[in-house]
Amino acid sequence: MAGMAAYPLTVGFDLDMTLIDSRPGIKAAYEELSARTGTHVDAEAAVTRLGPPLEEEIRRWFPAERVAEISALYRALYPEYAIASTPALPGAHEAIAAVRAAGGRAIVVTAKYEPNAKLHLAHLGLEPDAVIGSLWAEAKAEALRDHDARVYVGDHTGDVRGAHTAEALSVAVATGPCDAAELRAAGADVLLGDLTEFPSWLARYVAEGADGTEPSAAATA
Repeated sequence: MAGMAAYPLTVGFDLDMTLIDSRPGIKAAYEELSARTGTHVDAEAAVTRLGPPLEEEIRRWFPAERVAEISALYRALYPEYAIASTPALPGAHEAIAAVRAAGGRAIVVTAKYEPNAKLHLAHLGLEPDAVIGSLWAEAKAEALRDHDARVYVGDHTGDVRGAHTAEALSVAVATGPCDAAELRAAGADVLLGDLTEFPSWLARYVAEGADGTEPSAAATA
């Protein structure tokens, strides 16, 4: 690992359905939004589509001229209704710890409104080195490049696209709305069942790429 000081490792993580199971909290927030507005929102269906920006879901239920207003209301309701009921996914704490143990930095890059993302992380005791919100799919590459992230971990095909746009390795976890076949078809470089598999994969990746070169095929299989 002599090369780590010269080639610091930064790993980016998505938030919803990668580090946290946000479905219970988001469902509760949508149910409250529906009650406040008098407009039916199928919260059960909404939580099967997590990943894209909030506005995409709001457009399904409200007219275009109200999307900004309703999105702002949802974000205001979110801290009270979504934070406490949202657990960390298995392996989330250990994944961040593994990056630190490798001498690296862990960042969160998410489409979620950044203040609410930070509330989730603080509530669960997850402590990344940076949190960047309101970025989706290819737009995530902006933050990944800014932080020199070599790896991006996510659960959605949009996360695969974001990683590749940033010329980072796409590590996909099959814990969200996209199954393993979809993630593989989207071009994920590494496919894991969940984050509990991440520390051992990272150890192989660092061992193969510690001199600053690209990891071997064995490390990315």
